[in-house]
Amino acid sequence: MATTSTPTEPNQQPAPQPTLEILDLSAPKAFKKPTKCIHEGPDVSLFLTSLAYRDIGTFVLQLNHALIPRHQPGTSVPRMFPLTPNHKPSTPSILALNTLLVRTEALITQAPPDPGPRRFGNVSFRKWYGMLEEQITTLLGEGKIGETLEAGGGAAMEEVGSYFLGGFGSSQRLDFGTGHELSFLAFLGCLWKLGHFQDGQQGGEIEREIVLHVFEQYLNVIRKLILTYNLEPAGTHGVWGLDDHFFLSYIFGSAQFTRPINDADPTPLEGSVRGAPKPSDVTSAEKVNDYRSSNMYFSAIGFINDVKKGPFWEHSPILFDVSGIKDGWGKINKGMIKMFNAEVLSKFPVVQHFPFGSLFSWEQDPNAAAPTQSVHMANQPAVMAAPSGGGVAGTAAPWAQATQMPSTTGTAGIPYTRMPPPGPRTGSLAARPPTGESGRSETANAQVTVTKAPWAK
Repeated sequence: MATTSTPTEPNQQPAPQPTLEILDLSAPKAFKKPTKCIHEGPDVSLFLTSLAYRDIGTFVLQLNHALIPRHQPGTSVPRMFPLTPNHKPSTPSILALNTLLVRTEALITQAPPDPGPRRFGNVSFRKWYGMLEEQITTLLGEGKIGETLEAGGGAAMEEVGSYFLGGFGSSQRLDFGTGHELSFLAFLGCLWKLGHFQDGQQGGEIEREIVLHVFEQYLNVIRKLILTYNLEPAGTHGVWGLDDHFFLSYIFGSAQFTRPINDADPTPLEGSVRGAPKPSDVTSAEKVNDYRSSNMYFSAIGFINDVKKGPFWEHSPILFDVSGIKDGWGKINKGMIKMFNAEVLSKFPVVQHFPFGSLFSWEQDPNAAAPTQSVHMANQPAVMAAPSGGGVAGTAAPWAQATQMPSTTGTAGIPYTRMPPPGPRTGSLAARPPTGESGRSETANAQVTVTKAPWAK
């Protein structure tokens, strides 16, 4: 397994890790209620050059970099950053969010699932969501979070609260997906911008606490909601998607196993920390159970195993493909970041619901390069037709417009190399990912970067 990455040129200093801006709140800040700006497929290209897109990418890279193992002076044993379920953080900003999520989860007991037969999501989720919506001002207005949201005379409450509420699925569609996960990430980004996390050591320590002690707790709340109310995947590609509901846990979890670095080093592009499990271990239920309590990638796989039956390669073919990568967890981490850019941030069905305010702004980034035409851009839906009889407009999903994505070279996502085991003659081959002439999944060939953002390099 490779353990090194391409070094920088002689006398060339690595670029500093970008961090999300913390606003100067000494001057009045004009907060506003976030609103939708992505109404048609072509609007996605505008989003990819917006300040919001820049800030989302910066925050993801910042959190990701913090989770990479670190060299320690005087020892060859690196410092690693596992999940520690029994550890109670002491940083007030983190404790406040822990309390918020505990109280959010507790509302489930007041909205037990409807006992009637349901093919799709349980309607009691609407009651739970309604209670969360009614109590959101109280939940966010107390303690340290309330102090943070006092910015602008309390005007930040409505803006930040919109992202928090958006992080828990759709009460109308009874579903949850990566767009809702993105909304919760934006909620944390809003708090970062407002200085909520300044009570921790920035540059690594507080970022790790955000992911390991807040974001993972949030994921566990969502998993409980999914199991309690049978929430449908939102905008899923079905069996050809990475995961029915989540994405960021695969980025952060792969970072936990990458090759160790020093704090000032860039994110490694390949290699694994000594002692890390093999990527192929995700196909072993025993190995998954061994690591799911300490690693976010394996925790996510463990949840899939909890809710799905049958061969792993059959119900999760993309994750199975990824498990065959030979260049270590650094390679997987790089690919996951690029895939997030392509499959979440560049997809109309996902980002159409993301609202824009003052903290994640629709304004254009003056330093952004124009996005290039790609498979994703070519397959965005055009103009949205108004639905008959009211309700929310649907989307013309990419798979409804073309039966097969064209093959490309220079894939921006993960190089899929692993083929599933032979299936029985009863038709299991039909469940395998379609492959091109190269033998790689066509879904992999469709991972085309459409921007010149940091993760697209």
